Amino acid sequence: MALRGRNRDREGLFSGTTPHRAIIDIGSNTVRLVVYGGSPRAPTVLLNEKVAARLGSELTTTGRLGEESVALAMRGLERYALLLSDLGIEAVDVVATAAVREASNGPEFLDRLRTIGFAPRLLSGEEEANLSAWGVIGAFPKGKGTVADLGGGSLELVRIGEAEGRSEPGKGISLPIGTLRLPELKKGDPDKLRKALQSALKETGTSPAEGGDLFLVGGTWRAIAVHAMEQRGYPLTDPHGMSLPREDALALAKDLARRDPEELRASPRISTMRSASMPDAAVLLQVLVKRLEPRNVVVSAWGLREGILFSGLAPHARAQDPLIAGVSTFAASRGASPTMATRIASWTVDALPEGGSNSERRRLAATMLALATMQVEPNLRMRVGVEWALHKRWIALAPGGRAMLAAAICANGNHLDLPGEVTALASKADLDRAVGWGLAIRLCRRLGAQSRQSLQRTKLVREGKSLVLTLGASHAALYGLPNEKDLKLLADWLGLEPCVRIAELQDDVT
Repeated sequence: MALRGRNRDREGLFSGTTPHRAIIDIGSNTVRLVVYGGSPRAPTVLLNEKVAARLGSELTTTGRLGEESVALAMRGLERYALLLSDLGIEAVDVVATAAVREASNGPEFLDRLRTIGFAPRLLSGEEEANLSAWGVIGAFPKGKGTVADLGGGSLELVRIGEAEGRSEPGKGISLPIGTLRLPELKKGDPDKLRKALQSALKETGTSPAEGGDLFLVGGTWRAIAVHAMEQRGYPLTDPHGMSLPREDALALAKDLARRDPEELRASPRISTMRSASMPDAAVLLQVLVKRLEPRNVVVSAWGLREGILFSGLAPHARAQDPLIAGVSTFAASRGASPTMATRIASWTVDALPEGGSNSERRRLAATMLALATMQVEPNLRMRVGVEWALHKRWIALAPGGRAMLAAAICANGNHLDLPGEVTALASKADLDRAVGWGLAIRLCRRLGAQSRQSLQRTKLVREGKSLVLTLGASHAALYGLPNEKDLKLLADWLGLEPCVRIAELQDDVT
């Protein structure tokens, strides 16, 4: 859809990242605008704004979108239209879900959107479910199980990862049991709510996930995850990717179902709207977990909006590693060339223990972030780098992987006493490996100031009990006192003896 925008130079509007796509998601609770930039495979959110219009708040009593809700939504949508026009963003998707789909005055509301320049798309329940599933597939490429997208007006359920080699979602279903409708089912009695939900799921024929996980999509689920993280003193702050074993998820849901919303509202990270719906949503979570019997319950910040983006990519773009795609764009915008980072990661690979393909993708990501931190003031580098590693929303990276990135960044700056928030997330063996990556990055970048010639005419390898640094004869003078210390530091960490060798011929080192 193209707004009546004008082409213009947008450089610098969003820290050097050009916005390329916007999505307006008209839900039963909120009307949200998200502007994306960066890598299409791992898009960066440049602007995220919502209006809590609660379009679905009167559906159960009148069957219509309330006048005040519509007025509030239109005020926000008119603002969005002007913002997008001023920013010159022409690729805009406007989607409406359960409330507009079910309201008798839904068509009239969509007509009003067209008058301000939008081309809204009304999603069916199955389309909504499938797009949410696409979002989860994009965030968890190897994910298997059931996606449960809880909105204000409906709950969408869809299976993913059931067929070998197939990434498409299964057939989705939509149930009229969103957060705005749960109180009506409850009627003041949690047991009535539980029985109504059990009956609704039973009628769908939904069966256990057969070894898969339950992926939770939606703002109320994320609020529950934030509560769980705060209760446990968890080192991370982003609820995306938080995973709980089935029994732990049941215990959390059981506890939350008994809580007073005002008590939950005490957290500055949980809004009044979310805290009000969390106890009822916790009852729903209990019913889902008992019905589906997942191995784990996993929270996904990616859902319908990201599903729109991911499902529209070409197959080769979908196949890209989202971690590498996201980190490379982020690092490049901060002065760290992904090409140089790849060369440095390759330079270090023969000296450190192999850890499989998953380890190598983390090594490359760590190298890119470590080089990006070198553009930060020295007194801030470690703190900023650890923040990037642990708290920025990286896709397809488990908490232990985040800790390994942070450990490598620390070691790159010769900080080997790792922060407690890092050591709490990964095993000592994994952190030791990552510290080795960081020390090797440090040696490489300081040896030749990241020049291409220094990378071509030096080599670092493990030979028996020795760590051997070979320099071509033309570049022997590169080896100075700081590098001697760096080589010894890395060798000692690996339990090896440092050794320096000068090659007689430049071509001996490739």
